Amino acid sequence: MLSLLLVLATLISYNPVVHNNFVSFDDPSYITSNSHVRAGLTWNTVTWAFRSTELANWHPLTWISHALDFSLFRLNPIGHHYMNVLLHATTATLLFLFLQAATGLAWRSAAVAALFAIHPLNVESVAWASERKSVLCMFFFLLMLLAYRWYAQQPKWKRYSLVALLFAMGLMSKPMLVTAPFLLLLLDYWPLERTQTISLPRLITEKLPLLAMSVVSCAVTIVVQRSGGAIHNEEFSFGSRLVNALISYARYVGKAIWPSHLGAFYPYAEHRPDWQIAAAVMFLALATATMLLLRKQRYLAVGWLWFLGAMVPVVGIVQVGEQAMADRYAYLPLIGLFMAAVWTVADVAKAEKIHPSYLSVGTCVILVALSATTYRQSGYWKTTSTLWTHTLAVTGPNFMAEDSLGAALMDEGKLPEAKKHFERAVAINPRDAFGLLDLGACEKLSGDLVEAMRNYEAAVRMSADRNLQATALGNMGSLYKTSGDYARARAKYESALQLVPDYNLALTSLGLMAEKAGDLPAAINYFTHAAASSPSDRQYLLLSQALARAGRQQDAQRTLAQAQAMSQNWDAAVGGVNYLLRQ
Repeated sequence: MLSLLLVLATLISYNPVVHNNFVSFDDPSYITSNSHVRAGLTWNTVTWAFRSTELANWHPLTWISHALDFSLFRLNPIGHHYMNVLLHATTATLLFLFLQAATGLAWRSAAVAALFAIHPLNVESVAWASERKSVLCMFFFLLMLLAYRWYAQQPKWKRYSLVALLFAMGLMSKPMLVTAPFLLLLLDYWPLERTQTISLPRLITEKLPLLAMSVVSCAVTIVVQRSGGAIHNEEFSFGSRLVNALISYARYVGKAIWPSHLGAFYPYAEHRPDWQIAAAVMFLALATATMLLLRKQRYLAVGWLWFLGAMVPVVGIVQVGEQAMADRYAYLPLIGLFMAAVWTVADVAKAEKIHPSYLSVGTCVILVALSATTYRQSGYWKTTSTLWTHTLAVTGPNFMAEDSLGAALMDEGKLPEAKKHFERAVAINPRDAFGLLDLGACEKLSGDLVEAMRNYEAAVRMSADRNLQATALGNMGSLYKTSGDYARARAKYESALQLVPDYNLALTSLGLMAEKAGDLPAAINYFTHAAASSPSDRQYLLLSQALARAGRQQDAQRTLAQAQAMSQNWDAAVGGVNYLLRQ
């Protein structure tokens, strides 16, 4: 009954997602414009998922889940969003079942699971289609906890193997799970209480294989993110990152208690007032000391250390991205705070002999308020414009929100309004390469090619992100190509390919230029590379036509059949290819 109520509460709280579209915030890269995902769940997609380091991440199971969604729902956003909600609801139920089995206390366990299910701080992880990695990772983590309790009851290598397998699947969904061995040690202390019968050195030794998996995952993640330009340690001093981490810890606790002003991006402030730093340090020190001093209440130390430890990979000591903090990073750590809070309130109520009915009414009031807030917050993810308009309203000056809102307006053809947002973004953050890139695109559409080129060049200088640099170079190549300067266009496209060898725009453009120059072998090589790296009906149709012109009719027919087999709109594909060939 409680499990069904948890699922029902989750579905009600997140019901607005059925009206939500995809947003420009990573959804094109992960779903709508990703040719591998749009190929559906095929063997080629699976092998690509395990090889891919696209978007500076290695998470093959996440890619596979997105491909499965496309096979089931195509580009209907309702299906993609609702799969996130169902995974979240299932995870909340698994959390309840684990805590109930480990403690024997059903109502307290249900309260923790309910807080996790409907807390507004988790909306970003659930209502954002691209954040599938968080809900999928948490699903495997909770299955891992259930398997670990099973193993703890009767330690056998087969049961441990299941724990390790589920841990590996969680890591292959999102490397956030690298702290899991530490969290298992906390669970050994409470509620499993294995520390009373097994020595700490033995419990630590038991976790060494899992710890080795965490180390490997950390190494892979750092290499992939560094090569993809996602690590920004050079832009922020270690002292600044440490201060941001301390303040972020306090802010996460604040938002857990009072979840307001939740946005999709929180700007990084390199300089903080001394009083903020002092307040954060005092709060963390007092909270930690209190939790450790109250040793009889084991859940306090476990919950607090769970929160602190689970947050370590994403708190900003290693700065990934340009945000100061993110709601999605609290998805796993919040469980620790919820456990500590629920068990504390229940024990105080018991000690003070507060009637259970009062406690039940208070709990229901809190849960209804959180559910209503989650319902409203989910609606902000309806469109790109609603998401970033809300983010601007609650976070103040925010270059990322200005960039993203400007891009949405540019897509709607509102160039003057879009340009104002891009200019504000660059004014807030002069090193905002995305803003410069978007401003260049806006200038190009407005016909000011000189200013467009200047902004593209500035974007290349300002960014360490290879993908962004390649995009700017590709756009510069397109400007030169439009003006008839094919030599410079070719140079820019080749420079883009040196940064990102599979960059589709550069491959396709070089192929078109080679075909126009009569160099069919070169054109075929470029189109073949483009079709292999980003398979689509248009890419295969371009390759088929080049093969036919080269006299390779059999190959041309086979490639044409591939194009037709994967096409969702053949007339649009033919029209798009004809347009490219006319340029």
